[in-house]
Amino acid sequence: MWNLLYALLVLFRKEMLMTIKDERSRAVLFLPILAQTCLFGYAATYDLTRVDYALLDSDRSQASRELAAAFDGSGIFRRVATLANASEIAEVVDTKKAQAVIHIGPHFERKLNAGETIPVQVVVDGRNSNVAGTTSGYATEIIATFSEERLLRKGMEGPQTTVHIRAWFNPNLITRWNIISGMVAVLAVVQVMLLAGQSVVREKELGTFDQLLVTPFDPITLMLGKALPPVVVGLGQSSVVLLLALYWFGIPFAGSYFPLYLGVLIFNFTIVGIGLCVSALCSTMQQALLYCFTMIMPMVLLSGFATPIDSMPESLRYATLLNPVRYGVEFAQRIYLEGAETVDMLHLFWPLVLMAVVTLGAASKLFRSRLG
Repeated sequence: MWNLLYALLVLFRKEMLMTIKDERSRAVLFLPILAQTCLFGYAATYDLTRVDYALLDSDRSQASRELAAAFDGSGIFRRVATLANASEIAEVVDTKKAQAVIHIGPHFERKLNAGETIPVQVVVDGRNSNVAGTTSGYATEIIATFSEERLLRKGMEGPQTTVHIRAWFNPNLITRWNIISGMVAVLAVVQVMLLAGQSVVREKELGTFDQLLVTPFDPITLMLGKALPPVVVGLGQSSVVLLLALYWFGIPFAGSYFPLYLGVLIFNFTIVGIGLCVSALCSTMQQALLYCFTMIMPMVLLSGFATPIDSMPESLRYATLLNPVRYGVEFAQRIYLEGAETVDMLHLFWPLVLMAVVTLGAASKLFRSRLG
C-alpha cells in the first residue's frame, strides 16, 4: 500500500512539474466544419418550441377550462400534470417534471363575470433564466389573448386578468446566475481534457515515453499518476469559479459544499478518462489537440449549458444522455441554486461514475497495450 502511494506521489510530482513548466504555445485548430455547422444549426438555438407545464385549476369552471385549453392548444405548452392542490407545485418544479405551473385561483369565473380583475399565477423554473423568461412571455401573451377574446364576446371593457410571475431559484431571472453556476463544472472541461489528452503523447514527443517502459510501475499506477494532476487542476478551477460567484458576483449559494465537490470530483475523473484514452491513441500533440477540441465543442453544446435540451431535436436529446457535461451542468446548477443534497443528485452521479469507470478502464487497457 505504501509503495503504491509513494509511486503515485512520484508520478504526480513529475506530471505536475511537466504541466507547470510546459510554456509552449498551443495552436488554435479548426474543427470539422460540417460537424460545427450541424451542431450550431440544430442545438445552438434559443427558440423555445416546447414547454412542459402543470396545471393547478382551483376553480374548475367553464372559464378556467377555456383558459387551460388555450395553453394546451398553443402548440408550445404541453401539459404533463394536473395538480390537485398547491402543495404539489414544489415537487413538479424541483424534479424538473414541469418548466412552469399555471395556477388558476378559486372564483375565477365568478369574478370574470362580475368584471373584476383576476390574477393568474405562473410559477416558472428560474434555474434556466433564458427558458424562464421566454416561458413567462408566452404565458402572459396567452392569458392576455384569452382575456381580450372573452371581453369581446361579453361586450365588456377593461382588462379582467393579470399575470403574476414567480421564478423559483432565480427570482429576478438574472442570466448570470444560471451561467456562472453551470460554469463551476463546465469551465474545467477544456483545461482538464487538454491536460489529460496531452499527458501520454507529450512523453512520446519529449522522448521520455521509453523510460516509462523500464519503470517498476504497473499500467494502473501510471494511469492514476497521470489522472490525478488534471483532476487537482479541475478542482482548483472549480473553486476559483465558486469563489468569484460568491464574493465577486454575489450569487447566493443555496446548497452545501460536500455534494458539490463530490460531483465535481467524479465529473473530473470522467473527463480525465476521456482525455487519457485520446492521449493513448494519438501519436502527436497536434493529433491530441485536434481530437480534444473536436470532442469539447459538441459536449458543451449538447450539455444544456447555453441552450435548453428540450428545444433540440429528439435524436440529439437522446445523445445528451451519453454526454458527461450534461450531468455536470445539471448537478452544479441544482446544488448551487436549488440547494439539492447528495441523495437528490444520485441519479446524476451514478451515470458519471459509470462513465468514469468505463473511460479509465479503457485508458488502463490502452496503457497495457503500450507498455506491455
